[in-house]
Amino acid sequence: MSISRLSVVIPVYNEAETIGAIVDKVLSVDVGLVKELVIVDDCSTDGTADAVRRLALRHPECRCLRHERNRGKGAALRTGFAAATGDVVVIQDADLEYDPADYRAMLGPLRDGHADVVYGSRFLGGGPHRVVYFWHYLGNRLITTLSNMMTDLNLTDVEVCYKMFRKEVLDSIRLTEERFGIEPELTAKIARGKKWRIYEVPVAYYGRSYAEGKKITWRDGFSALWCILKYRFR
Repeated sequence: MSISRLSVVIPVYNEAETIGAIVDKVLSVDVGLVKELVIVDDCSTDGTADAVRRLALRHPECRCLRHERNRGKGAALRTGFAAATGDVVVIQDADLEYDPADYRAMLGPLRDGHADVVYGSRFLGGGPHRVVYFWHYLGNRLITTLSNMMTDLNLTDVEVCYKMFRKEVLDSIRLTEERFGIEPELTAKIARGKKWRIYEVPVAYYGRSYAEGKKITWRDGFSALWCILKYRFR
């Protein structure tokens, strides 16, 4: 597959302290492609909006969009996907838990013509992985196992941030989830397409604690389980 442009969609909510650092990391990684950064500020209240505006002035690669009310990660991703113009689109959280250097490995199966979708995996090995919460790990195992049962896939990390798509894959599905339920929704709707080839590659993970700003909670885990069942039968 010929790829000339990579769109990096960055949903942001109250990440004033990290948004500049992640943009610098994304821009500094050499993947041999033109990069477009689509930053979607989900009505932050901590100064993120000002930080994003300054980034846009410094970096012409950055396109900055803003929600006038807080709607959730899923809504921010939908806004970013609609605005993206690249041949390939990747999701990038703004919290420094993931390393943009892994774009190179993720692009490999797409460039070779083997894949239409590439997921990173924090559990395949091959990169540093911060040891954090046991119950998060167990919840992820449960969500991933149930998702695989409903989709007939054998992914190891459904909830991973790093998901990379050919743009036509995203254009072929209609997404509706507002919050973290978009992760299982994406997987379910891509799997339903049947023709899309999905690969996984190992990625590094520098997880945050709640004291450091981690936002996902057990409620989001239960929501993910509900979404898996909902999109299996809808």
